Amino acid sequence: MALTPDDVVTKQFQHVRFKDGFDPDEVDDFLDEIVIEWRKALEENVELKAKLAAYESGDAPAAPAAAAEAPAAVVEEAPAPAPAEPAPSGSATATAGIIELAQRLHDEHVAEGEAKRAQLIAEAEGEVNRIRTEAEAKQREESARLERERNALEARITELRNFERDYRSQLRGYIEGQLRDLDEKSASTDSTPVSAIGL
Repeated sequence: MALTPDDVVTKQFQHVRFKDGFDPDEVDDFLDEIVIEWRKALEENVELKAKLAAYESGDAPAAPAAAAEAPAAVVEEAPAPAPAEPAPSGSATATAGIIELAQRLHDEHVAEGEAKRAQLIAEAEGEVNRIRTEAEAKQREESARLERERNALEARITELRNFERDYRSQLRGYIEGQLRDLDEKSASTDSTPVSAIGL
C-alpha cells in the first residue's frame, strides 16, 4: 500500500517506557514540514502528468508555460517538447527520499528509545544489587550485634545466678550460726542454778 501524506500526519509512535527519546514536538514539526513538501511534490507530479497527457493527446498549447515566457523566436524554432518523464522521475525520487528520511528518523527514534530503555534497566538492576548488598551487610552487622548482646546477657545471667547461690549460702550460714548462738545461750541459761540468779 502506497504511503500518503495523511499516513505521515496520522502516524502514531509508541512512547518509550521511562523517557522519550526525541523531543516529540520537534519530531512533529519536522514531519509537518515533510508533509507540506510531500504534498507539493504530489501536486506537481499530478500537474506534470496532466500536461504530459495533454501533450500526448495534442490538446495542449504548442509550448509549455515556461517556454511561453521566453522570446517568441525561440519558441518557434524550438522543437516539440520531449515527454516530461524526468520531472515525474525527479518528483518520485524526492518522494522516495522523504520516505527514506522519515523511516531513518523513525529507526533512530526507536533505536534511541531502546538504548535508553536498556540503560535505565541496567541502572535499575545496578541500584537493586547495591541496595541488596547494603541490606545484606546491615543484616550481618545487626546479627553480629545481637549475638554479642545475647552473649553478654547470658554471661550476666550466669553471674547473677552465681551471686544468688553464694548469697543464699552465706545467708544460710549466717542464720544457722545465729540459731546455734541462741541454742547455746538458751542451754547455758537453763543450766544455771536458782541460787545463782538470786532466788
